[in-house]
Amino acid sequence: MYFIWYIIIGIVAGFIAGKIMRGGGFGLFINMIVGIIGGVLGGWVFGLLGIATAGILGSLITSTIGAILLLWIISLFSKPRVS
Repeated sequence: MYFIWYIIIGIVAGFIAGKIMRGGGFGLFINMIVGIIGGVLGGWVFGLLGIATAGILGSLITSTIGAILLLWIISLFSKPRVS
């Protein structure tokens, strides 16, 4: 059951991160995938820093920060769009 919560929280975190990042991220579907991966990344980074979160709100904050970090890293490697 926890796995489903992680996916739901990751999807919401990806959506929030896409809204926070300049340019709106990379689209809804990619932002949701980034949110799920960002949850793992955020948990790893928080663990390295010695920060522990609890509950759904803590997981959402951790996942959102991880998704923002991952979107930022992805944007460093993506080509700038020239119109």
